Amino acid sequence: MKKVLVTGAAGFLGYHLSLRLHQAGYELTLCDNFTRGKKDSSFDRICEQKGARFLDLDLTNQKSFQELGNSYDAVYHLAAINGTRFFYEKPDQVLRTNLLSTIYLLDWFKNSRSKKFIFTSSSETYAGTIELKEGPLPTPEKVPLCIPDIFNPRFSYAGSKIAGELLVVHYGRQQNFATQIVRYHNVYGPRMGKEHVIPQFILRALAKEDPFKIFGQHHKRSFCYVSDAIEATIQLAECDRLIGEIVHIGNPKEEIEMIELAEKICKLAQWQPKFEIHPAPEGSVSRRLPDTRKMEEELHFKPQIDLTTGLNKTYEWYLKNS
Repeated sequence: MKKVLVTGAAGFLGYHLSLRLHQAGYELTLCDNFTRGKKDSSFDRICEQKGARFLDLDLTNQKSFQELGNSYDAVYHLAAINGTRFFYEKPDQVLRTNLLSTIYLLDWFKNSRSKKFIFTSSSETYAGTIELKEGPLPTPEKVPLCIPDIFNPRFSYAGSKIAGELLVVHYGRQQNFATQIVRYHNVYGPRMGKEHVIPQFILRALAKEDPFKIFGQHHKRSFCYVSDAIEATIQLAECDRLIGEIVHIGNPKEEIEMIELAEKICKLAQWQPKFEIHPAPEGSVSRRLPDTRKMEEELHFKPQIDLTTGLNKTYEWYLKNS
């Protein structure tokens, strides 16, 4: 039985990762302080299972690390403040939480006798590069990263993930331990919260919003269903060929404009509102399309859930749980 630590375990991705790891028979230590994660019956059920323990810890407090233990086969670091609203409302806390938790966890890891550190990053790291038309589409892992405007609070999250990638790469190289970086691309699914575009559209359609507001109608994103993202992540953690590498995880075949996404979701809700079109927020990249050849060729993994199926699954969950 492999022993793993998941930080941010009560969050959207952390929960789905923890559930999948538990189903596969891993021994789990799950860590969260519910700043963004959700304490609900679904998460409690995982924590109550044999082979799982939960720690309510603030990873920006160095004293917390005394409780983590050691000798993990893998540490999945997902803990972070995410969600566009938070980027604008409290960018200082986004930066502080995301950076301190990563620095302190890396400091702990180098003495923990653990084997592999997996850092979850984001396509937001290169969004500024694409918006400045300095990077290709589809976008590979080696694209340059940039922050086009440090005064725009939106880039607090992207900046924290760029710095996080730098920290993970160079701690690993200097301290001689195994690291991997996942860049997620618009992962969605059940239990996602309310801060991202798909759950927002679903909840607004269920509330019969009219007019239905859309910001950046022609902006495009490539959406990846959560079970595919989690399966690819676990396969990466099990792959020793990609030590020290960055891997894009996403589904480039499911690119869609925001107006089309709104139409699909409103159709699921049997709602036909008038669409009210607004400009996209400043700093929002007009298009993100990942190059996932490394995921496909090195991990031999391709997403299995198409957008129509994934939206149906997600809509049904929010219909029952909103």
